[in-house]
Amino acid sequence: MGKKQGNQAQALWYSTIAMAASFVIWNMLAPLAAQLSELYRLSGFQKSALIAAPVLLGSVMRIPMGILTDRYGGRRVFALTMLFLILPLLAASFASSFSAMLLCALFLGMGGSTFAISLTYVSRWYPPEKQGFVLGLAGLGNLGVAAASYGVPVLHGYIGLDGVFYSLAGMITVVAVLFWLFAADAPKPAKPKTLLQSMQVLKVKSTWALSFYYSLTFGGFVAFSVYLPTFLKELFGLSAAEAGLRTAAFVLAATLIRPCGGYLADRFGSRRVLTAVFAGIALSGLAIALSLDQAGSFTVSFLIMACFLGIGNGAVFKMVPEVSPADTGAVTGIVGAAGGLGGFFPPLALGVIQDVSGSYTFGFALLIAFACICLGVNQLALRIRQEKTAVTAP
Repeated sequence: MGKKQGNQAQALWYSTIAMAASFVIWNMLAPLAAQLSELYRLSGFQKSALIAAPVLLGSVMRIPMGILTDRYGGRRVFALTMLFLILPLLAASFASSFSAMLLCALFLGMGGSTFAISLTYVSRWYPPEKQGFVLGLAGLGNLGVAAASYGVPVLHGYIGLDGVFYSLAGMITVVAVLFWLFAADAPKPAKPKTLLQSMQVLKVKSTWALSFYYSLTFGGFVAFSVYLPTFLKELFGLSAAEAGLRTAAFVLAATLIRPCGGYLADRFGSRRVLTAVFAGIALSGLAIALSLDQAGSFTVSFLIMACFLGIGNGAVFKMVPEVSPADTGAVTGIVGAAGGLGGFFPPLALGVIQDVSGSYTFGFALLIAFACICLGVNQLALRIRQEKTAVTAP
């Protein structure tokens, strides 16, 4: 028992560290957007595309990476994925055009796919009654976004753009080696499933509902993480370092409170927690929309938003192993992909909305509407569940 508990702890903490390191690389271009825009003379849409490209691949690849983790084990898949990231990092140091950098940016998105690897790997070590809190802890790997938001501009100031790429390549190499040496292989299913068998979870309604919810909670987290630096510089004239620091505060708040969301879901049920979360997102979205010309109110409002998004992320993933315990990797990948795609489109949409209307207000109106729809769907599911419980009760 002692050895198993030791392996559980190692799996959790090494996986969290590896995910954080990978997420630094996944999100490294957003805080460098201004420098890259100046270097390549980018239009507003090109800059948004460069920021969004890693989000796209990092989201889509969560589905196969979750399934591969179920089949071949998290230790092997995680280590190889981190080593792969060295290639686009080194290639980016030689990029001499926007198209070349965009291609590198796309493959840097593989860092985002480690989310599905991490949560699938960790979930194999813990029983269902502990997974809300434990997967919330594993989600602390999102701190890599905060590290990128604040650390990458500082690093760029000292060693330049190429130096950033080289140093992060060295960092991810070290983490990959440490992970391979010290993280144990998780227990595997008796018989690994084929791709077709794994994708049967798409027939389960709960898979789609969780994907819908996560596209709001994690999608909102990603969208704010990548677009806040631009917001803060355009709306309030902050420097890159100041904008990065406030973005890091947003990421820290959303990430550190995520285990709390898992704990609350363990204790009170995910759907009850999500009711409060969706209402809170709608109200804080309204507060942000009304404070686009007031830096102080805007900062407070988006930090409150961060807390609701983080709690929502933890609560949603408490439900993932319940959908299909034998196909956790597939469900994790699908729901994680939906969350990532939820963060891919808003930056592009906000850029278009700003170009057309000259304001971001309509973008926040869409966010509020989406939160209200999620609230309605969740309330309907909760009512149906309560009615079924009442019918089956003796």
